[in-house]
Amino acid sequence: MSRDPKELSPTGPGDQTGVVRAPRASAPRTRLLLGAVLAVSMGALVIQALLPADGLLSPQDVDEIVAGRLASATVPVAQSAQVYRLILPSLVLIQTRREVADSDRMSGIGTGIVVNTAGQILTARHVVADADRIDLTFADGSTSAAAIIIEDPGRDIAVLQPLVLPDLIVPAVLGTSAGVRIGDEAYAVGNPLGLVGSISAGVISGLDRSYALEGGERRLEGLIQFDAAVNPGNSGGPLLNRNGQVIGIVTSLANPSGQDVFIGIGFAVPIAAAGGAAGAPDY
Repeated sequence: MSRDPKELSPTGPGDQTGVVRAPRASAPRTRLLLGAVLAVSMGALVIQALLPADGLLSPQDVDEIVAGRLASATVPVAQSAQVYRLILPSLVLIQTRREVADSDRMSGIGTGIVVNTAGQILTARHVVADADRIDLTFADGSTSAAAIIIEDPGRDIAVLQPLVLPDLIVPAVLGTSAGVRIGDEAYAVGNPLGLVGSISAGVISGLDRSYALEGGERRLEGLIQFDAAVNPGNSGGPLLNRNGQVIGIVTSLANPSGQDVFIGIGFAVPIAAAGGAAGAPDY
């Protein structure tokens, strides 16, 4: 590496050994040093201003200073909170009833999402299959009966049409399943065990999975595997990415024990497949 000749100088007459002179401090570095000195000085002035006349801070003084700093601090909003706020206006509670005998009824609970300005709701088919009555509760508290207008048992997807629309219709933001990667953040929002409007967080833990629905009559293919906690009542609800976009519809949970409780693995139908199964390319 060559050096600028101006930086080389003999030590004296007859001495030909070059000595490299230390370069001068650059202007930016000088400004940084001056800035640091000023910052320290200003900090000292602030501390001096906070100190009482005797130069000592009492515990009460410390508490007041800390409280003031905390009150003025900006607390970042958690990503999960932002995702929840985005999906909540589109979330729907689905309750079903089925007559099984002269005086007996079976009831069920699930989740759906509003997907267009017509108020149609995307959910899992098994949530509403064989139901004699389907009741919806929207995010604003309004209610309506609903009818199944599209269903695809092969993908466990159904579309519901409310008989009475809410005053405000807020369709969910639908994402794409194409860019989903293992390890991506994932959020499941729904009504697990009747606990309305619950959110859980995790990651995408597998792709292109297959899983047999209860009874083993049908096997679903191409599923997204995730580890955000889901339980009965989450079915039909959205699986969301960190931007609050719907990337899947929750369809089942894996549990070799046969109990309807979450043990760490859930499955969702990718949103592209869910929309295609519903016969609506705009999804």
